[in-house]
Amino acid sequence: MKYITRSTIVLLVFFSFLYIKSCSDIDKPNVIIILTDDMGYGDIAAHGNKDISTPHIDQLHDESLRLTNFHVNPTCAPSRSALMTGKDANRVGVWHTVMGRSLLYEEEETMADIFSANNYATGLFGKWHLGDNYPFAPQYRGFQEVLTHGGGGVGQTPDYWNNDYFDDVYLRNGQEEKFEGYCTDVWFREALTFIKENKENPFLCYISTNAPHTPLNVPSSYAEPYLKKGIQEDRAKFYGMISNIDDNIGLLRKKLEEWGIADNTILIFMSDNGTANGATLKGKQLLSGYNANMRGVKGSPYDGGHRVPFYVYWKNGNLNHGMDINQLTAHIDVLPTLIKMCGLSNVPTINFDGIDLSQIFLGSDENLDVNRILIGDSQRLETPKKWRNSYVMMGQWRLINGTELYNLKRDPSQVKNVFDLEHQIVKQLKEAYEKHWAEISPSFHRFAYIKLGNDVEKISKLTAHDWHVEEQHKIPWNQQLIRKGQEGTGHWKVNFVKEGKYKIVLSRWPKEVNLPLNAQARPFYSDYCDYHLEEGKKMEFTNAYLTVGNKTWEQKVQPNASSVSFDVELRKGETEMTASFKTSDNVLQGAYYVYVEKLGMFKSI
Repeated sequence: MKYITRSTIVLLVFFSFLYIKSCSDIDKPNVIIILTDDMGYGDIAAHGNKDISTPHIDQLHDESLRLTNFHVNPTCAPSRSALMTGKDANRVGVWHTVMGRSLLYEEEETMADIFSANNYATGLFGKWHLGDNYPFAPQYRGFQEVLTHGGGGVGQTPDYWNNDYFDDVYLRNGQEEKFEGYCTDVWFREALTFIKENKENPFLCYISTNAPHTPLNVPSSYAEPYLKKGIQEDRAKFYGMISNIDDNIGLLRKKLEEWGIADNTILIFMSDNGTANGATLKGKQLLSGYNANMRGVKGSPYDGGHRVPFYVYWKNGNLNHGMDINQLTAHIDVLPTLIKMCGLSNVPTINFDGIDLSQIFLGSDENLDVNRILIGDSQRLETPKKWRNSYVMMGQWRLINGTELYNLKRDPSQVKNVFDLEHQIVKQLKEAYEKHWAEISPSFHRFAYIKLGNDVEKISKLTAHDWHVEEQHKIPWNQQLIRKGQEGTGHWKVNFVKEGKYKIVLSRWPKEVNLPLNAQARPFYSDYCDYHLEEGKKMEFTNAYLTVGNKTWEQKVQPNASSVSFDVELRKGETEMTASFKTSDNVLQGAYYVYVEKLGMFKSI
């Protein structure tokens, strides 16, 4: 009888693992998605912009399969929700960038969830903008390694105080950490570290830059060449931010080659909406800049608001020769397409709004349905309104707001309204919109509830960024508005997952500022660029109020207090929570920052 030694068993297990790995994982392509913020189709030299320099993006353009008629939403958070889920943004609860309507419904499976379930390492570096709290933050949505900022951009209300794009404090897997360098350089640098650590295994790397979104902070060396060309200052900074992204894309591709993984990596480049600063329009007229002959910019229902670049490069998949696909496609197609291209088998049953484009990508003779209809809008409200800032697309046709029709084949700039001349097309597109609205509108009164008292987030930070209010202009969504003392108040939709005692702390300032409630924040001047924030407005708070459901607690504001703390016993469940201060002139002002901590077991109420 032969005996198998322990060492032999270990070796057998090891080689069995290698065999399983080689059969199941080693041939799976890596995926890198680069998503820029507020960069339009016209903000690339390869698309005809003679003012901007984007040599690395241009090279990627020349070597990639290009979707030339690719559409997202007109603003950022909705586009990101659709990219992550393969579903219509309104369907998954994200039709705004603030007001609690940028939180992706909890039950939705994300791209990272699916890739994680298929043995991919998953990482996010940069902007998330689909919720900062449990269960919405990216580390709870399938991303195993996360480096991000708060809210929808650096300098917004949930972000670390006085972040200015340089040497900032970001969140690594939910924990604050100080970094050196310019934000875009940090995202790519950390992404490269993640890629290097996982290059022997398949990975999904999502590099989601906050640039070139405002504030237009960029190293002067990037803006200076454009200023010397006589380009207006804001646009020079905007272009400089894009040039910095371009340099980082060049570095990324160089490293992929060095590490021998470039050929089997699917590299996608795209943006989240139309240009924010690359073109100035007055109605239909382009006043300055370049917009690739399109009407509209960020936020617009016209093509300039939502048609963006999309390149996909994958040498092993024969997507490395430069080819255009001109049919109608969208962000909702990306996830179902990647599932097929990567051969993912462990995928839940999902009713995608998008379609799998892999056969067209990989050289099939099949064509996309010429009668495919895509629908989008820009709502920016608490509850969507029918036809608001909407577009219905089919082939060359664009129905805008239900009242305008354009034929892009004859009129790419959407100047001539042919609504009264094309009755059948109008009827077909209106009927499609009505059917779509009837299908998704029943969920518009649903809410995404922030879960408090959970086991993974010891202290939950709520900010005015996620207040539910009726009017958008009352949201203090950035730190400049916090300094100015933006008037108003709102409530959060919350779910206390455990009953018991909670410590709920109300403040005007985030904890890292360490200022008394009634003190003024000092003005801030960046050490790296021409950027400053004004001195904070002095407020005179006398009382503090906390309302959870139908119960309200009140306290006096003590002299020099930096916050007001309530210890309250609460039942579990979904409810509304409001936190506010009363000023000496009897004005009720919402608490911009609230910290919630679970203390003890439920006793009595």
